[in-house]
Formats: sequence, C-alpha cells, structure tokens
Amino acid sequence: MARGLLLAGMICLFPGDCGAGSDERRLLHFLFVERFYSPLERPVANESLPIRVNFTLDLQQIIDVDEKNQIIHTNIWLQMKWRAANLVWDPLEYGGITTIRVPAQKVWIPDILMYNSADEKFDATFHTKVVVSSDGSCLWVPPGMLKSTCDIDITWFPFDEQKCEMKFGSWSHDGRFLDLHEEDPAGGNTRTFYPNGEWQLIGVPVRRNVVAYECCPEVYIDLVYTIHIRRRTLYYGFNIIIPCLLISSMSLLLFLLPPDAGEKISLGVTILLSLMVFLLLVAETMPPTSDALPLIGIYFCCIMVMTSLSVLFTVVVLNFHYRGPETHTMPPWIKLGVNVVLAKVLRMSRPPLVKRRQSVCRYRLADVQASERTTHSLLPNLLESEEEYRHQQESNGLSRHTRGSSCTSDWIRPPPLVSRDTHVQQGDDTMLTECCGHVTRELTNVLHEVRKITARLRQDEEETEVKSEWRFAALVIDRLCLWICLAATLISTLAILCSAPHLIA
Repeated sequence: MARGLLLAGMICLFPGDCGAGSDERRLLHFLFVERFYSPLERPVANESLPIRVNFTLDLQQIIDVDEKNQIIHTNIWLQMKWRAANLVWDPLEYGGITTIRVPAQKVWIPDILMYNSADEKFDATFHTKVVVSSDGSCLWVPPGMLKSTCDIDITWFPFDEQKCEMKFGSWSHDGRFLDLHEEDPAGGNTRTFYPNGEWQLIGVPVRRNVVAYECCPEVYIDLVYTIHIRRRTLYYGFNIIIPCLLISSMSLLLFLLPPDAGEKISLGVTILLSLMVFLLLVAETMPPTSDALPLIGIYFCCIMVMTSLSVLFTVVVLNFHYRGPETHTMPPWIKLGVNVVLAKVLRMSRPPLVKRRQSVCRYRLADVQASERTTHSLLPNLLESEEEYRHQQESNGLSRHTRGSSCTSDWIRPPPLVSRDTHVQQGDDTMLTECCGHVTRELTNVLHEVRKITARLRQDEEETEVKSEWRFAALVIDRLCLWICLAATLISTLAILCSAPHLIA
C-alpha cells in the first residue's frame, strides 16, 4: 500500500517525463511492430505510382581542386525529402510527439548515389538518422567528404573558370518507381559555404535529366549539380605572371648591352633557362592532356621564341661588329641600305668624317710616338760617329776650317767633296768620305722607316674606317632588332592578357 502511494506521488511530480518516454515507446512499437513495417518496401499507398523524392545539396567547402588528376574534393551535406505512407500517426494519441529520429538502417531510404564519384568507397557519406514527421514526411541529411571527377579546362589558366558537375540519381530505381526532383530550381544551397583561398564560388546551378536509353524501355532520372568556380589570380600574379613579365623585359637588354661587353650571349641563354624553369613549374600543376594549351603556357612559348630570336639577332650583330677588311668586303646594299636608309628610318647618325678621323688619330697617337722614339734612337749613333771623326781630325792636326765642317752639317746639305789642302793627307780625305757615306745611309734608313710608318698609318686609317662601317651596321641592326622584339613582346603580352576571361578575381 505504501509503495503504491509512493509511485503515485512520483507520477504526479514528473508527469511529463513519464508520459514522454512511454508515448515514444508506444509510437515506435506501433509503427514498426504493430504495422509490420519493413524497410525493404517502398513507402507508397499505391504501388503502381512512383515515390517522389526532393533532393538538394548544401555546399559547405571546396577543399581542393586537383587539376593534374582532374578531381574536386568537397564537403557537402546531401538533403533528401520524401513522404512515407506507412509512417503516419496522430500526435494527440502519443503525447503530442510530432517527429522521431530513426536510424537509416531501420527505414526505407532512397538509394541515391553520386555517379561520377572518385572515392575508393564510392559512397563517402555518413548515414545519419532519418527525421520522420507525423504526416509521414521524412528528412535525411547525410554529410560527406565527396571526391568527384571534374573535366578541368586549362585553356585560360591561370584566368580560368571551372564547371565541375556532380551527377546524383537512384542506383536501382528507374522513373517508374522513384521520381527524383530538385528541392530548389535555383540550385544548391550555398548560404553556409566557407570561402576558399584559391577559388571563388560563382554558383551551384542544377539540371534535371530524364533519359530514355535504347537498351531499356524505362526512363532514368538524375540531377546534375554544377559547381561553378573561378580561380583567384592574386597568387599566380605575384608568383608567376609578374616574374615572367620581368624576365621577358630583360630580354630587351640584350640589344642595349654593348657588343664589346662580351655578355650578350650569356645573358640571353640565362633568360631562356629562367623561362624554362617557370614553364616546368606550370607544367607540373597541369594535367597531361593534349586537348588544350594553357594561356600561360602559350605566353611562355611566345616569350621563349622571342628570347631565342634575340639570341639569334645578337649573334648576327656580333658577327657584323667584329668584321674587318682582312676577312670581309662590305657589299654596297649593306652600306647603302643599312648604314644610310635604315639608319635614317631609325633616326640614327654618326659623327662627321673629320671627327671620326680625329678620333682615329688619337687612337693612333701611340704608334706615332713609338715611331718618333725609333727616329730619335738613331741620332745618338750619328752623334757618336761625328765625335769619332772629330777626334781623328784633331789627332792628325787638321785645320780649324776642316774641323768646323763636321758631320752634323750634313743633315742640311752634304759636305764638300773637294776641300783639298796641300797640307791635308790623303787618309783624312778617305775617312771624311766614309763618314759622309755612313750618315747618308743612316738618313736613307730613317726616311725609309718614316715612309713605312706613314703608309702603315694610312692603311690603319682605311681599315679603321671600314671597321667603323661594319660596327655602325651592327648598331643599326641591333636597334632594329630592339624595336622588333619590343613590339612583339608588347603585342603578345597585351593580346594574351586581354584575351583572358578575367584578370582579377
């Protein structure tokens, strides 16, 4: 008796809790035991009619887009709604319970899968519980980290937009048994989307397909959700595009560097190797496909062609620069067409011929000074011969008149051949004759050397003028190549950048 009163008092104190537990238990027993519920049967009142399933997806995050393997990795919540005719109850009879949560294994669920799944398990969703309402409405939201195939279009990389399709449909039910519809005709739900640092989400439109195949009379229904994303170009702009523009502009320095510097070819090869390194970095992220070439790859190829042509032009310029009269003869068309006509078009001119010869004379001043030193080196020999003769004359007792007529006066006029005195001996005349002959031979040698030096200077002046013509032709060709490469680089850069769908995202 006492125990009954205590139990009645507890029921009065906690009427709601005791009623809720028993009502849900009775409800579950009513739905799954008394009605002989089976998860194998379609929950429809008329078996000849299909069950309608409303489907949508909630895109939470774009984890990764693998361009090389053409796979997109996303975090998505799938949302499916349908009405089960055998899961209906009156909430008033069961303590006002309007919804219950049932494990997915205990009720019928649509076998909707992603057809283009790239996951090893194929179905990467987590089977959560199904929310069942009193009117038979069922809501199932299984989340999943889905991997799906995506046809990556690299034509406009890195200014590209990708459209990755995710195809959902029933795996075993055709249109006669399951009628699949989109929950929202506008597309997937993106209100809870977490932004991605590399990709900007444009939208998730949906398309419903009813396909009748030739093999089978029935129709199959699927929903295709397209994840439309656009690549953010800030990262690629600072790490690929701007360095590429700087390297391509450095190729123009080949034509501004003087040919005598000796670094034109090495600079061009270094720039070409740098572009090859950047091209390899871009190729590592691209899929190995021959369907299309990326925009940045085309730009790299254009710049590499221009750099290669720059190296070729530099070889031609250096060939012209180091030509001379001993190996080449300048054709008239180069002298007239390049040094006159083309130089006038490019607004290039040379100093007048007088100034050029003055500059040549300054360069040849060292040779003249060397010749003067050679001439002056012969004078001591002449003076030494004169001193020997003077001493001999004094020792033999010649007269003052005879001593005064020294060999030094022979620089202006030859000494008198007949200066005879009855007191001068025959040997002294012979010695005087030998001295004059020696001085004459020395003067002849000096004149011969001076003529050789003069002829050499004239020849060097002519050779220098010919070399100057070749060097000026090299400068004109160098300037022409500079303008050609500059125009080609600017046109290719602007054409490729302007053809991109977007530059900033």
